[in-house]
Amino acid sequence: MTTVDADDADVAGDGGGRGDRGNAPAEARRPRTSLRWWREVCYIVGVYVAYSAVRNQFGSGAGSSVDAEPAFHHAEAIIQVERNLHLYFEDRLQQWYLDLPLDGLIRIWNVYYGVLHFVVAAFALVWLYRKAPERYRLWRNTLAFTTLVALIGFATFSLMPPRLLDDPGIYGGCPVYTGLDRSDLPSEAGQAPCDEFGYVDTVAVYGGWASFGSEEMAAVSNQYAAMPSMHIGWSTWCALVLAPLIRRRWLRALAIAYPLLTLFDIMVTGNHYWIDGLGGLACLAVGYLIARVLTGAWEARRGTVTGARPGVPVPA
Repeated sequence: MTTVDADDADVAGDGGGRGDRGNAPAEARRPRTSLRWWREVCYIVGVYVAYSAVRNQFGSGAGSSVDAEPAFHHAEAIIQVERNLHLYFEDRLQQWYLDLPLDGLIRIWNVYYGVLHFVVAAFALVWLYRKAPERYRLWRNTLAFTTLVALIGFATFSLMPPRLLDDPGIYGGCPVYTGLDRSDLPSEAGQAPCDEFGYVDTVAVYGGWASFGSEEMAAVSNQYAAMPSMHIGWSTWCALVLAPLIRRRWLRALAIAYPLLTLFDIMVTGNHYWIDGLGGLACLAVGYLIARVLTGAWEARRGTVTGARPGVPVPA
């Protein structure tokens, strides 16, 4: 017997003139898998907890005495690279959008940034688990390795996001570029002399899911984990997972557009530079290659295809 994708199996089962197999229930034709939902939940939660714990050991999460200078100077370097490419536009993009009526309903984008990143990825994992188990293990491993590879960037290249460049607080860039003590600075960004870059922390100003600059979030989050952007890495992963599973064209188009909408979101909210998105794509590529090698080796050792129970071939 040969192995085929679930979509191909569905097409084959829909056609007539194929004997009793064409009339067999879908559940009978679907290959039994060695996947167990409770093991998957433990695996995914374990990976994310380990990722968060390691991520928050660097940058602003390293301790109570935060050194903002490295992250600020890295941000200057990123901006200079974009200027050399004549592609530094994030400040103008944000200002244009916030000048729209009703502030462009920016709060919706703030909620998008804080919520959809997790919700869509979780939905994609569950749907893939249920609808295409033969693809599940490879893409679950791809997401895990993509996330873990990102730790290299967080550990070696702390990067101050645009929203903090003019911030006069402990995590902000204003005390760095002015050389003044924080007690001599205004309480808010945008007031002289903390107005060099012109970015707005949209969550702090307009509200949304949660402010990453709040004391509660600062205590559990690395403020300088901007390179690479996992919002782009994860959203692109979601598009690659969901698009083959969707039959309605407009829904497939929406899944494909999801990374582009996310790119707009991370820039207009002041959370990332567009180059951070390239870093997220690089992590996804490396994560996929690692997953291909390790998943293939695991399956070869077990003598199975992805998601199939050992010794049970996938129906042609």
